[in-house]
Amino acid sequence: MTLIGARKGVASDSRITARLQAAASFDRGNPSSPRLAGWLIASRDGNPSWRRGTRLTSSGQAHYGRPGTGFEQAAPEGSGGVGDDCGDWPGAHNGTVMLMKLFLRTLVLAGGVSLARAGWPPDIAEPVRVIRAVGPEGQGNAAASVAWKALTAGNAATLRPLLEAMDGANDYALNWLRAAVDAIAGRELAAGRPLPLPDLKQFLRETEHNPRARRLAFELVARVDPATADPLLAGMLDDPSLELRRDAVQQLIDQAEQALACTNSAAASQRLQAALGSAREVAQIERIASKLQGLGQPVDLQKHFGFLTEWKVIGPFDNTGNQGFETAFPPELKIDLAAEYDGKKGKVRWQEYVTKHKYGMVDMNQPCGKLKEVTAYATTDFYSDRARPVELRLGGKNSWRVWLNGRLLFAHDEYHTNTEIDQYRMPTELQPGRNTILVKVCQNEEIADWTGEWEFQLRVTDALGTPIISASPPRSADDGKPAGHQATRD
Repeated sequence: MTLIGARKGVASDSRITARLQAAASFDRGNPSSPRLAGWLIASRDGNPSWRRGTRLTSSGQAHYGRPGTGFEQAAPEGSGGVGDDCGDWPGAHNGTVMLMKLFLRTLVLAGGVSLARAGWPPDIAEPVRVIRAVGPEGQGNAAASVAWKALTAGNAATLRPLLEAMDGANDYALNWLRAAVDAIAGRELAAGRPLPLPDLKQFLRETEHNPRARRLAFELVARVDPATADPLLAGMLDDPSLELRRDAVQQLIDQAEQALACTNSAAASQRLQAALGSAREVAQIERIASKLQGLGQPVDLQKHFGFLTEWKVIGPFDNTGNQGFETAFPPELKIDLAAEYDGKKGKVRWQEYVTKHKYGMVDMNQPCGKLKEVTAYATTDFYSDRARPVELRLGGKNSWRVWLNGRLLFAHDEYHTNTEIDQYRMPTELQPGRNTILVKVCQNEEIADWTGEWEFQLRVTDALGTPIISASPPRSADDGKPAGHQATRD
């Protein structure tokens, strides 16, 4: 789940990066250590993994592109990032000490850059800064390898600061930082030393932290004190971290299945209904709905989630060379439902569209035709009985822009990632009466079968994801406060 408005990672200092990249080459000849150039650090199966992060987000819900095309894209992955082929860093060999000293010497050569950054402890501040500067296409990976080894020389006291360092980090940096946390925790536990459970539990309770970092904290707590895992999950059904929420929902599903095994249909139904209210993952939702159906309780998923289903759409407009995303076609300048415009294939007009999709998908292929390199718009009115804070929550795998009452809420220019319910959260304010929502959706030139979707889903919720239903419009649309639409793009 992406909460729109995340701050970006810390920029790289080119002098330090250059020197660390040079320093990294000294370790290339050590076959038992993680590679510091080329494919860098292997995953647990000993194979490199390229993860193409697609956003800088505060929610940490990473969405990855196609499989990698070269070892230079590798990064630490999953729970460890240091595979069986790489040894057990640090402590398995003396290379760590050498690399740490080399790392610190590099800082001196770079001009005495301050180690204290963003409130991180001085002994990890600079390695964290270097890791947070990694980017796509292998940018900063060699330097990050050295920084990672410096971090993994820490002890259990550095675990919480490293988790905090994941706040605001990009997806590449998150993989590196997770690998460092896993390496330290694994070494400390193997040596019989305790992890700081109170700190980890407190970090987990602080929902403003990166969701992936909080999930990692939960995994560490559950590993050390398994008896606390279930009680902790019970309080996470409405957690902003979709991963933690998924586990909490699964716990309810498991309890429902146990109740069914004991022929306690009432208890099973109660737990399934609670699970459905918090579930956001389609596979879980389908499973819950199927079980409720078996209990004679069919679920209207459109209604349950409050997806907006009645729209007016217009298109297609041109998106050749992906230029349509930045082009302000007439509908985004002014919504005139009686107007006719020049589209990509001739004249285009607004037309009614009602989605029957159970998850509220607005499929632009249906009213506009199954086309490529095109853009279309969808608009609907949402009525509120008062001014109130809400979130517009969108799911989709195409490039899009969203306006509310003429104000641009967010623009996302990327194609054919995965789709999730509530994938993007846009906090905003409804005004009393009529509120006009406008969505622009672009389709690119790719022709593979899996690139055919040209769609989105949208709902209006409170901060916890509870759906807010549009109030009944006044007898005349003009009776309510007019929303209008004069677009802003910034």
